[in-house]
Amino acid sequence: MTDTTQESATTEVNASDSESRKLISVVIPAYNESDCVDELAVRLQAVMAVESSYDFEIIIVENGSVDDTWAKLNVIHDGDERFKILQLARNFRMDGGLTAGLAYATGDAAVVMTADLQDPPELISEFLRKWEEGYENIYMVVSERQGTGPLRTFNSKAFYWLANKLTDGAIPRNVSDFRLVDRGVYESINGMQERNRFLRGLFAWAGYKSIGIPHERPPRFGGESKAYSLKVLDLAFKGIFAHSYVPLRLITILGLFVSFISIVLLFIYSVRWVVSGVPFAGFGTLVGLMLLLFGILFSMIGVVSEYVGLIYEEVKQRPNYIVRRKVGL
Repeated sequence: MTDTTQESATTEVNASDSESRKLISVVIPAYNESDCVDELAVRLQAVMAVESSYDFEIIIVENGSVDDTWAKLNVIHDGDERFKILQLARNFRMDGGLTAGLAYATGDAAVVMTADLQDPPELISEFLRKWEEGYENIYMVVSERQGTGPLRTFNSKAFYWLANKLTDGAIPRNVSDFRLVDRGVYESINGMQERNRFLRGLFAWAGYKSIGIPHERPPRFGGESKAYSLKVLDLAFKGIFAHSYVPLRLITILGLFVSFISIVLLFIYSVRWVVSGVPFAGFGTLVGLMLLLFGILFSMIGVVSEYVGLIYEEVKQRPNYIVRRKVGL
């Protein structure tokens, strides 16, 4: 065999090997994460070195930061072109950033994670092993939370318990956004155009072959948490209302129950009035019952208004994100 023939054969083998290598897209929203992005890049590069049989693209979504996150990301891109940047026009919150990143993903699978390193990049290797076994949706289950106050821990546990119950187990307890999903999964999610996006719920609703990997969630590497109690509570309500009709059914059940009790009491007091007359003035009882019923009524109206608000957001048809600039995409 001549040298030319050997070189041609080697080139064909290398080209074939390059075509057979699978691409993993890693999507990471970053909002005011100046203290974390450099360490994030270093640890992701270590993972990419270990998983050398795969190609990677890292899509970091700069989610309207007001610090120097954007500048640091550009420096990271200049040093490693596998890091690509998508800058949004403002902060579209976690799910908006993930939605934007997944829309630009091109990999055979996609990893979604946070930039604060509470989602340890080293777990990506375990996700890949499960993907190689045929699982299509591999997610982290938070076994324990470090660096989280008692109020936030209680809120998280209460939300996941309630969401699990109201969705008939569709949203697993303590499930994280940190996951690896097959191309078919994230393309299905990309095709869902609803405005009130709770991605953990959408991934659960989509189905596919899924498995959770328990792992301890470490504290933030740096910076301040953006998961304030009111924002988390707002997200929790949207997540529950967007994926469950149980609150609406509870209104019907509660209304029927209160009506039944009212009929029973009316019958009892009518009999007592006929038999023994009015035993007491009953003004306080009447006022108490009126306040109770008005409280129940306004609670019902509040639940209905939450669903009306969700419908209002859907009807406006505003985009889930607006891209300002792209680097490497």
